[in-house]
Amino acid sequence: MWGKKFWCHELWRLVVGTALMALAINIVYDPLGMVPGGFSGASILLEHLSTGVIKGGIPVWLFNLLLNIPVFLWGFFLKGKEYICKSLLTNLIFSAMLYLIPVCSVTQQDFFLAAIVGGLLTGVGIGLVFSAGYSTGGTDLLGSLIQKFLPQYPVARILFVLDAIVILAGALYFGVDKAIYAAVSVYLSSHIMDGILAGMKVSKQVMIISTQYRQISEDILQQIDRGVTELKAKGAYSKLDRPALFCIVGRRQIGKLLKIIRQRDPSAFIVISDVREVLGEGFGQMMP
Repeated sequence: MWGKKFWCHELWRLVVGTALMALAINIVYDPLGMVPGGFSGASILLEHLSTGVIKGGIPVWLFNLLLNIPVFLWGFFLKGKEYICKSLLTNLIFSAMLYLIPVCSVTQQDFFLAAIVGGLLTGVGIGLVFSAGYSTGGTDLLGSLIQKFLPQYPVARILFVLDAIVILAGALYFGVDKAIYAAVSVYLSSHIMDGILAGMKVSKQVMIISTQYRQISEDILQQIDRGVTELKAKGAYSKLDRPALFCIVGRRQIGKLLKIIRQRDPSAFIVISDVREVLGEGFGQMMP
């Protein structure tokens, strides 16, 4: 778990990602009373509610830890030691970032700007953490645990309900206008996160129809070192049998592939499309 891959490729994503997430909370959401859902949003709400009991309220970083403790204990029995240890590590780093970064408003009372800045920071932060294969726990972990007992509901729907409850509670306490801006920020962050995760996995699917299919196939195998599949194809107009070549290449290899095709057959028919994820030899590995 703590091998070379962790120290060289994963740790920096955890640190930078959680720092950006904590920055969004401490300079955007918390100072303006915006509740973006999740345990972070719940912690902001509880901090403000506790100001009547303790001067300044119980800080967000501490509430974040306290809320996660029972979820991690529950997850230990259902998810296994390794998964929980990874989530716990990320949450501890995230809580440390919340503690170290001072709370101050950089957007003043501009809630539209706050929604944009908060969504951008949160989306990039979560995207980096998820791209390393980690989770901060919170409602993400809670949703997957609840789904074990409600298998008829997808995790995404359960997460939506959990976040909606938190945002609604924030609307009742801070006001509907702030809740709307918080919801906009959540929507923006989810799209940014999806873009980061998809962008890191996108490959190119290429279909090639050419009279020089044998030579093109050999060039791809030798020069790009990617597999090629010949598919049976027949022209509807010409009635001629002519195999179509099918292959998957990385984004950086598409230029070289097109150069190979042009050199062999400038009139070749080519279809290129994006694929979100590829599993198998030469690409990602399937989880057991």
